[in-house]
Amino acid sequence: MVIDRTANQTTGATGDLPLPPRLRATLNADYPRFSAAEMARRRGAIETLLAEFELDHLVYCGANRFGSAVQWLTGWPVTAEAVGVLTPNIADAMFIQHINHVPLARRLAAPAEVSWGGGSSVAAAIAVLERRGARAGRVGVIGPMTFEQHATLAARFGTIANLNRRYVQLRQIKSAEEIDWLRIGAALTDRGMAALRDGLRPGLTERELADVVEHAYVALGGTNVIHFFGVTPMAAPALGVPTQFVANRKVDKGDAVVAEISAAFWDYPGQVLRSFAVDAEPSPLYRELHVAADAAFDAIATILKDGTTPSEIVEAASVIERAGFTIIDDLLHGYGGGYLPPILGSRSRPSAHTGNEPLRAGMTVVIQPNVVTPDGKAGVQTGELVLITKTGIESLHVMPRGFMRV
Repeated sequence: MVIDRTANQTTGATGDLPLPPRLRATLNADYPRFSAAEMARRRGAIETLLAEFELDHLVYCGANRFGSAVQWLTGWPVTAEAVGVLTPNIADAMFIQHINHVPLARRLAAPAEVSWGGGSSVAAAIAVLERRGARAGRVGVIGPMTFEQHATLAARFGTIANLNRRYVQLRQIKSAEEIDWLRIGAALTDRGMAALRDGLRPGLTERELADVVEHAYVALGGTNVIHFFGVTPMAAPALGVPTQFVANRKVDKGDAVVAEISAAFWDYPGQVLRSFAVDAEPSPLYRELHVAADAAFDAIATILKDGTTPSEIVEAASVIERAGFTIIDDLLHGYGGGYLPPILGSRSRPSAHTGNEPLRAGMTVVIQPNVVTPDGKAGVQTGELVLITKTGIESLHVMPRGFMRV
């Protein structure tokens, strides 16, 4: 499918985001919060997990803006470092680095009791565990704990139970409120991709493309997760998949631009992937690649619902191999709260993470066939974040699909 952008202007490409009133109220809040019931649901899930593993306490942590459990349990997006202690029936204690981050953390993470971590946030957490009577072998951890932090914790409480895998399972199924926040993230992401479509022209550098994308959503409360671009001449392609860091190369007439964009509303992103031909018709090869990508997306979308297995998804996508092509990027992955299972490849490029546990209603996944030539020199991408339901899928995006000439 080839689309001329002049005939397809995405709603919300300019002006405010096209959101229903309840989501607009969330977007426009000073600091948006999940409901007390939603936060209690999350804490209840963790307390059930602790009981299952015969644990009394959880240490959750993150650093350098990484560690989603901190925000999921408290509302605080990790900055430099955060270490929290969760004990059933007692308010959380959380320790923050740096000290100037503490005042805002106290606002966002309430009712957790937030303090500065001093010289060591994990040492401060250990002191709390000691006051709460923690015993050896009864403490679990969720989050990216450093070797030093783990050694310090284990020296005091013995074997520390790693609950990260089970936490990931908790994050796979989204609540209704989480889906609402993902809808906002998807709308912000659509706005970024629409800005790329409308602003892409010969002479811009990849750095300038990034500026175009981020300008579309930052003022509305969005934050950048990724904007990956693959820019290469269709007549002599040398790149099959978007790159993770932008080059300073200028876009030229006759280029293919393959883009993967995620903007987030707090910790809830969308993801949309599209391909563009710059000031020229798509070449025959690129048309063939995108026909195969569209066919793979449609084949997956047709069968995807509660109960669909990874093997069925991989089989549906075998239209890629039948067309003589393969993939580089993952074919499908869970998203929202991390890069989540299932993470699937294709027949010709299998994934190391493939199991065959059925997908379930409430999961949000990205379908993203990155169809490339066998030598990996030419490729396209299409796809987006979708919600799995009992009977099918719902796309969280409105950005038109198709290979667009710009």
